[in-house]
Amino acid sequence: MNAAPHSPPPAASVRALLVRGMLAGLAAGVLALITAYLMGERHVDAAIAFEEAHSHEHGGEELVSRTMQATGGLATGVLVYGVALGGIAALAYCVALGRVGRFGPRATAALTGLGGFVAVFLVPFLKYPANPPAVGDPDTIGQRTALFFLMVALSVLLCVAAVILGRRLAPRLGNWYATVAAGAALAVALGLAFAFLPSGENVPEGFPATLLWQFRLDSLTIECVLWTGYALVFGELAERLLAPRAVTAPAAPAAGSATTPTG
Repeated sequence: MNAAPHSPPPAASVRALLVRGMLAGLAAGVLALITAYLMGERHVDAAIAFEEAHSHEHGGEELVSRTMQATGGLATGVLVYGVALGGIAALAYCVALGRVGRFGPRATAALTGLGGFVAVFLVPFLKYPANPPAVGDPDTIGQRTALFFLMVALSVLLCVAAVILGRRLAPRLGNWYATVAAGAALAVALGLAFAFLPSGENVPEGFPATLLWQFRLDSLTIECVLWTGYALVFGELAERLLAPRAVTAPAAPAAGSATTPTG
């Protein structure tokens, strides 16, 4: 329980928090990697099997084996992503600490993790959900990738703008009504973005709907594990750095001050 809000960290602490954020991202990446390997790879294999069965091109040389993709390639991608995410989220944490209310290091880490999950993944996921192999026209992969990152950028900017708007309205409307007004403005802005940005959906005929749903649910689960793991690990590391507990040994009685039992 925090009795007082924490002030923004000094420059030296920012560097230390950045390192801790990257370490937390690495630890969260390991958890996400295990989840992806145990949950997602079998659905990727099923999607690849469907693609091969319905492809008109056969006998092409495989540049990277499926085994390498499912092990070394998966590990490299997830761990690098986790470290990068941890560093960026740590910088966002440094901005948020002491500026979003009376929250201590752990609580601020939890809020940062939740905000990152919503802004960086969940909102773009609702517009452009993850697709397994065989879903989507290969000729439009560049366009679909650009649209996805555009949605990520819009989501982050709009969420930050909503927070700023809520803080500016709070003195006049109070925290509750300011939050409601900022949330409503965010919903309207995101709704317009969803309406005007083109859809990237292109599911081939005959592709199993259950497999598509399971793959997307796996993607959602992996991101939940990643962001939750990051928030928990980084919150602990930030707490130890910014609010270390004073370790006090039991004080030895001073000479001549020992008491003797009465009676």
